[in-house]
Amino acid sequence: MNIHYKKYELPFQYPFSISGGRTKTHQPTLMVALQLGNYTGFGEAPAIAYYNITVEDMIADIEKKKTFIEKFAFTDPERYWHYLHHLFPNNPFLVCALDMAGWDLFGKMEKKLLYQLWQTKWENTPVTDYTIGIDSIEKMVEKMKAKPWPIYKIKLGTDEDIAIVKALREHTDAVLRIDANAGWSLDEAIHKIIQLKELGVEYIEQPLAKDSWDDMKILYQKSVLPLFADESCVAERDVEKCVGHFHGINIKLTKCSGITPALRMIKKARELNLQVMMGSMNESSIGSAAIANFLPQIDHVDMDGPLLQTEDLATGISFDFGKVAIKGKAGLGIEVM
Repeated sequence: MNIHYKKYELPFQYPFSISGGRTKTHQPTLMVALQLGNYTGFGEAPAIAYYNITVEDMIADIEKKKTFIEKFAFTDPERYWHYLHHLFPNNPFLVCALDMAGWDLFGKMEKKLLYQLWQTKWENTPVTDYTIGIDSIEKMVEKMKAKPWPIYKIKLGTDEDIAIVKALREHTDAVLRIDANAGWSLDEAIHKIIQLKELGVEYIEQPLAKDSWDDMKILYQKSVLPLFADESCVAERDVEKCVGHFHGINIKLTKCSGITPALRMIKKARELNLQVMMGSMNESSIGSAAIANFLPQIDHVDMDGPLLQTEDLATGISFDFGKVAIKGKAGLGIEVM
């Protein structure tokens, strides 16, 4: 097996801002390709500053252990993930990219899309939201009106949160979801959630700091809206901790280390009666196609990376007013450009 890799900088249509004053104009991402005979599988891992892993870090790890990545006798992606997990114990982002490529490779070898390999049917698939990043109220309204969509995910965590949602609600009857990105205190969350329910908000994502478990337990008991864990649910070990603190979890492939552990996280969440959302870390259509294959298994999805950016790395998934379709016939279902 041979590995190829390359860094990309994918530009956003608008500067992308979340709570805490974090703004970016481009999304750095690593694309990897695993070649085995006549088949090539592709994977992706975006770099996220607040997880302290850069594309350069991922490339450095590849170059240190390239021989070990390539020498594995590949037969199925789950065995490969376990191998990679031990090979790169401190770099789940890189493990995700390689695991994704392994699944794409395997699906192509088996001539099936991933959701078919998992014996799920393409039915009851959730509609993806479209994210409106933090900006001036006028600009956020402008972004929303420029992209008519059935569901919007609104980034909050400012002194104007309620004013923002009121202004947006004046211009749309669409479903609104809120992502505070850990930007609220307990008292602030309790107060704001009551008002947000009155404005027709569906649920709240990560209202408090990721380690505020005691406060989250109180908020869980008091909240009039469902609460989903994002930063508080990074890996498999976090799923059970969310019981009694959140109503659901947001699984992100990059941070949990790939497709293989995400499958287990969904199974565990179902056993614990937690709702399941799968989220984007602004992946191109490569990573977004991986998310798309999970749609038959999940309740909600945020996979709008290709909609937020002006360049892409692949074709093969389409968005029709939020409804996602996979055009390819095997693996992730994409063609890399």
